[in-house]
Amino acid sequence: MDLYSNYLLSSFGQVTATGLSGLLDGAVSHDTITRTLSGSEYTSRDLWQEVKPLVREYESEEACLIFDDTIVSKPYTDENDLISWHRDHGKSRNEKGINLLTAFYRAQLPSASKALRVPVAFDECVKKAVRFCKIKTRKEKRQSPVTKNEMMRLMLQRAVKEQHLKFRYVLTDSWFSSSDNLLFIDRLNKYFVMDMKSNRLCLFSTQDRNRGGWRSLDKLPLQSGQTVKVWIKDLETEVLLCKSVFTDKDGSTGEMYPASNDLTLSANDFQTLYKKRWSVEEYYKSLKQNASLAKSPARTVTTQSNHLFASLLAYIKLEKVKFVYKLNHFALKSKIYFCSLKYAWKELEAIKYYELA
Repeated sequence: MDLYSNYLLSSFGQVTATGLSGLLDGAVSHDTITRTLSGSEYTSRDLWQEVKPLVREYESEEACLIFDDTIVSKPYTDENDLISWHRDHGKSRNEKGINLLTAFYRAQLPSASKALRVPVAFDECVKKAVRFCKIKTRKEKRQSPVTKNEMMRLMLQRAVKEQHLKFRYVLTDSWFSSSDNLLFIDRLNKYFVMDMKSNRLCLFSTQDRNRGGWRSLDKLPLQSGQTVKVWIKDLETEVLLCKSVFTDKDGSTGEMYPASNDLTLSANDFQTLYKKRWSVEEYYKSLKQNASLAKSPARTVTTQSNHLFASLLAYIKLEKVKFVYKLNHFALKSKIYFCSLKYAWKELEAIKYYELA
């Protein structure tokens, strides 16, 4: 796996067992590499053993645990329990691939110039192992036996109870802002900062809550940048809400409603904390562009899952080197690419020399 993850970092195209064996001049056969990928399936506990020393070095009580998912596109690979159709809410369409849910840890010590940003759990890929058929269409469908919200709560409980991870805030987008999730986080004595959908029903005071008459967030008289305490329907605890108005690149405006059970936050605190959630998007981008996440032709559930694990190992290696070279992942990958380009240039010059001779 160490060799394979290095291969993922050094590769700029499709990654195969044959390609790695050729890179090593046959020192390791492609059958050995294939057996490694198709052997026992690596899990979050294996990932935690790899990343634990790094986390313990940089962890902080003020750290954030971020939950988000992405779809690893696999349009030409046969369907199985891991590779199936998922809803991509960013693109507003269904996409065929692997739905990867990650618990992502972000911590920064006062003495450190850069923040540590690493995954601490990954094996909760959405596996649609339950098959069923609708009577009307007579087409086979796939469904996961557990929801992503249930997966998120399991990962969170493991981070607190088993990994003893130090963090204060749980950050997610509106997809994970259900009342069950908010109550679960609150009962773990952690703070959440999550975006609420504009149709979420709220009231201002306990008296209003007892009388009923809930109103959606976009109908409440809220000022941008102002924090206000509200009661959210089906949530047993009071939360602090901060309306935020933003402008897109095309000039259009939109609204966000981040909420938290930390009632001491200011509007600037909301903005600072919620910006940290963006680091998980950069993590997925780095996985796909720098760690060859979607470039394996493997077709079985085990080989695909173990390839994902190796991509996470490759990302963690970049994160370690980041603190040494003071460069981000993309700059480090460019450095690798430049060295490869120089070697290719020398090979080309040698070929020209032999042709002339």
